Amino acid sequence: MEWFTLGNMITRIRIGQKASTPGFSRTVIRRPDGLFWVGGIWAGQVVQLRDFLFSDIWTIYEDEETEQWLKFRNAYERTEREMIENQFEDLRG
Repeated sequence: MEWFTLGNMITRIRIGQKASTPGFSRTVIRRPDGLFWVGGIWAGQVVQLRDFLFSDIWTIYEDEETEQWLKFRNAYERTEREMIENQFEDLRG
């Protein structure tokens, strides 16, 4: 199992994947429209980066609940890559 700090988790999590802290005290899911809380009092709300999150370690995984988002993953990642490449080309020009 691979563990990540918050910043590393944000850069590695893909559409349809979940990330949890040890003991599943905090769980998030990356959907096409952002990173959302799963369960708890914040369930369904957009994750806001707050101080307490920076000290957590996270693991990324997929489960049966995340399968519905997988069809968006390839198209979204292709579009994301194209946007980054276009920005890079614009800066180079």
